[in-house]
Amino acid sequence: MRHKHGYRKLGRTSSHRKALLKNLAIALIEHNKIETGIYKAKELRSYIEKLTTAARVGDFNAHRHVFAYLQNKEATHKLVTEIAPKYAQRNGGYTRIQRTTFRRGDASTLATIEFV
Repeated sequence: MRHKHGYRKLGRTSSHRKALLKNLAIALIEHNKIETGIYKAKELRSYIEKLTTAARVGDFNAHRHVFAYLQNKEATHKLVTEIAPKYAQRNGGYTRIQRTTFRRGDASTLATIEFV
């Protein structure tokens, strides 16, 4: 049973899952909106909202904290200097998930995730 279990495994090893979330987060920061599977989007929401909350401070340590997760200078800079300051007065809820359609190959539910 998975009662009170904190995250979805997404059918991947821990290192693969970590890389997947990092790459999805970078894509979301670069494009402000991406389409992916519904469960990946729900996991990404938790990941990106924690990073955005940390980036709202905007100081050097915030840059270091975000960069430790993303390992991408451009995405880190954009998150800390452009995206996070827009949410300075907002307590969470920085992203929106909308179910869009079903994937043609396997009928998996797709969703778009975007910054509000």
